[in-house]
Amino acid sequence: MNALSEISSSGSSASGGLARRSAALTNASEFVGRFFLALLFLLSGLGKIGAYSATAAYMASAGVAGGLLPAVISLEVLGGLAILLGWKTRVAAALLAGFSLLAAVTFHNNLADQIQLIMFFKNVAIAGGLLILVANGAGALSLDRRLTK
Repeated sequence: MNALSEISSSGSSASGGLARRSAALTNASEFVGRFFLALLFLLSGLGKIGAYSATAAYMASAGVAGGLLPAVISLEVLGGLAILLGWKTRVAAALLAGFSLLAAVTFHNNLADQIQLIMFFKNVAIAGGLLILVANGAGALSLDRRLTK
């Protein structure tokens, strides 16, 4: 083996290691990002169960029928679980993105109040993160990926 082939074989080994580390970082980042998004919806949905009547009253004060609360809880909990597990991720993310935008417009529409302005754009940012999931899917560490192999 000559010096040139030793350098190129050692270089490809180094680039292979770099590619594996990059893939591992990508996989971990996708999973942790999904975890953080899911956690928000899971905790919110479970919190609504614990404060059911107060949440229904808050919804009614914003002109939303309290009878929709079971659907909201189901969407948040089941959608959050789907995002966490990476199952039907694109569908769950699309539904939660729409829900987040609808909640922003319905509950955080007093943009003259700085807190409401921040809450509005928080919901918009969450929808943006969810739309990235819609575009790219859940990634390698997901049920979606396992089920398509």
